[in-house]
Amino acid sequence: MAITDADVKAGEARMEAKRKKSGVVQSARYDRRLRRIVLDLDSGLQVSFLPEQAQGLEEATAAELSNIEVSPSGLGLHWPKLDADLYVPALMQGVFGSKKWMAQRLGQAGGKSRSKAKSAAARENGKRGGRPRKTEPV
Repeated sequence: MAITDADVKAGEARMEAKRKKSGVVQSARYDRRLRRIVLDLDSGLQVSFLPEQAQGLEEATAAELSNIEVSPSGLGLHWPKLDADLYVPALMQGVFGSKKWMAQRLGQAGGKSRSKAKSAAARENGKRGGRPRKTEPV
């Protein structure tokens, strides 16, 4: 299947529509003082986020985070030293990694939650010998 000029123009039109909808990154930098990635969008909006919130950037050093490349379309960010990539429209929607990675992070946060009801249930379970053992299906 050959790609025609019409296919290329249609693809460019889709990309332009997506660009206008989400905003395009003009520049990106790591602010060492704030410990945040700062994005300047063509709309004048400035967005920042903590590297710990993004897949592939969690354990990065300041030197590794400082080298950010913006894709030609302005929709992608790349850290060459980390081999990490982020898609800007997804970031704007609160997606900081793959579904599996995001689910794992959410599970970790849920496991750390503390409430009076959770503490009381844990104490009650402890009095009864702890969490019941799983039985094997017959």
